[in-house]
Amino acid sequence: MAVAASGGCGPGEAASGARARDGGARRGLGGRAAVGPGRAMGNVLGPAAPRAPRRGEPLGSPGSFDELHRQCKEVFPQQMEGVKLIVTKTLSSHFQVTHTVHMSTLSPSSYHFNATFVGDRQLGPTEAFPTLVGDMDNSGSLNAQVLHLVAERIRTKAVFQTHQAKFVTWQFDGEYRGDDCTATLTLGNPDLLGESALKWVATLNVGYGGAHASYYHRANEQVQVGVELEANTRLQDTTFAFGYQLNLPQANMVFRGLLDSNWSVGGVLEKKLPPLPVTLALGAFLNHWKNRFHCGFSVIVG
Repeated sequence: MAVAASGGCGPGEAASGARARDGGARRGLGGRAAVGPGRAMGNVLGPAAPRAPRRGEPLGSPGSFDELHRQCKEVFPQQMEGVKLIVTKTLSSHFQVTHTVHMSTLSPSSYHFNATFVGDRQLGPTEAFPTLVGDMDNSGSLNAQVLHLVAERIRTKAVFQTHQAKFVTWQFDGEYRGDDCTATLTLGNPDLLGESALKWVATLNVGYGGAHASYYHRANEQVQVGVELEANTRLQDTTFAFGYQLNLPQANMVFRGLLDSNWSVGGVLEKKLPPLPVTLALGAFLNHWKNRFHCGFSVIVG
């Protein structure tokens, strides 16, 4: 179950602060009697401030489990190598296709075709049902997702993946979204615990193979940071990563940086070229332990 938590001051903290201020005012009177509300003692004491309410408004549902780690992961830069060209075309209000060409020197060059269909039922800026997403590469490997709204509070998702002509994995998710909680049942890889809030998100997923924790914090409109910790009990391996994102809207630029426990540092700089629908991205990554360096750039159209 996911539990929502706020990064700001809660009602209990506000009440504690009010009691502390009230106690401080009483101690400042020495042996005098306390002045009641609505009366003033010279120019020292004014009308008493009203106490903060003991109970605040509910925070609301923390959202989908798939979104808990998304904000933290978006802060981290994606590793780039070689040359990548991405062209996106919107065919209608329901249908969109994307062509991706990647030319690499470390791995075989590839081509991906992605098609997305979005239904008429719109629940939010990023939620519409039903949704069908398919991605196929030049070798015939397919990755498909189907999202459907069964009831007002129940969502389902099916994921299928093939490698060339062989069926690889499948996964079914059922999600119940309450007023202040979210419960998800996954056939294959369960998520057991999550916490979310407004300006920061702290998430913990516990499974049979280990644990995955992340923390995302939005400092302001320009700065976002994320911390991620993964522990694999089967491989007896633990990794830690720190990422940050700097937004420069006046320059139409976004920079993402990365530092992890594998002695790797890296960064990606994205630059939009208005009024053209083109985005250029430059990236470089260095692993000090393995003495390995690679860089690349991509062009995104659409």
